[in-house]
Amino acid sequence: MTISSNQHRHALYACYGAMMCLAMALNFLPVYLTTFSQTFGASAGLTTEQLGRIPAIMFLSFIIAILATGPLADRYEARVFIFFGLATTTVGLGAVAVAPSYTLLLFAVALMGFGAGVLDMILSPLVAALQPERRSAAMNWLHSFFCIGAVSALLLASVALKWDISWRMVALGLMVAPIVTFVIFLRLPLPALIHEDRQRESMPTLFKQPYFIACLIAIFLGGATEMGLSQWLPTYAEQGLGYSKEAGGLALAGFSIGMAIGRIAAAMLHERIPAIPLMMGCCVVTIVLFVVISLAPTPAIALAAAIGAGVSGSCLWPTMLAITADAYPQGGATMFAVLTAFGNAGCSLIPWLVGIISEQSNLSIGLLAVTLCPAGMLILLMWMSRKNTVRGL
Repeated sequence: MTISSNQHRHALYACYGAMMCLAMALNFLPVYLTTFSQTFGASAGLTTEQLGRIPAIMFLSFIIAILATGPLADRYEARVFIFFGLATTTVGLGAVAVAPSYTLLLFAVALMGFGAGVLDMILSPLVAALQPERRSAAMNWLHSFFCIGAVSALLLASVALKWDISWRMVALGLMVAPIVTFVIFLRLPLPALIHEDRQRESMPTLFKQPYFIACLIAIFLGGATEMGLSQWLPTYAEQGLGYSKEAGGLALAGFSIGMAIGRIAAAMLHERIPAIPLMMGCCVVTIVLFVVISLAPTPAIALAAAIGAGVSGSCLWPTMLAITADAYPQGGATMFAVLTAFGNAGCSLIPWLVGIISEQSNLSIGLLAVTLCPAGMLILLMWMSRKNTVRGL
């Protein structure tokens, strides 16, 4: 479909808005983990494993949505999935707001995660189709709005805590964003996700290529690095470092602001620094910062390192999407779905594993274990840097 430059720009902005919506839905929950423990855990509260199960269920549903709808997106219009994702996210937020028990909270979180997963599946290939000549910058710009949406939700949640506004009202308030974005998309024409004159590259073919497998493992580790810290940061700030609930929410907001800054910087530097060397440097810095987060002598240094890790780890996910899209430009939505599923598998499993490790030791050790993720990604990137599969890296 041919669209005008004005429509092109509006479609891009609408995608940014949709990315903010899914970020808001996913990122206000960590602020309330200790609140959920008090609300649904009776006198003893929920265990750390039960708390870790909340983001794990959310991202598992996220992954299911991506894998179930990704192949369909190569056959049907992108707008169908945009509308479905926004509507389901809205309903999920409403279900979270009225959940009467821990079990039903998990169900609501799963529903919300499913809608957000559909959005995440469709937005990356859609933006890649809108800006095919600058995918690395495009992916980092798109995912910087994930961070902006996360900050918006976190600040709202932190202010609500300070003013003693219920988390249920926060969830209801967040429903406004996907509803407004739904209306914006109603009149926007959207491009095809793959070039109409060329055949889509099949997934069986891609799975036979070692470079593609390396991309999948790398994005798993990138997601694990990001969410392994962010999902536990408010709880760590409160229980491990002695800060208030409000300060824990603000710490996560700082982390998300750091990620937004990092992704915007990566987008602006994409023509000066090759993607893989940039990611390798970011992995090294992230490893150092994770050690500081867990072993810092003062709480202030630990929180400063967490915000720094937001900056250094920010480009790992979107830049890996761009690297893969450049290597396999006809992969279509199915390829993006598989990539995103692997990335969100890391987002789902690692916060849960942090909870399990923390039960056997403490949260500092649980977060320290996440250091293995950027370390593993660094090793993969060193191997990928010796390959000439993607030109210009």
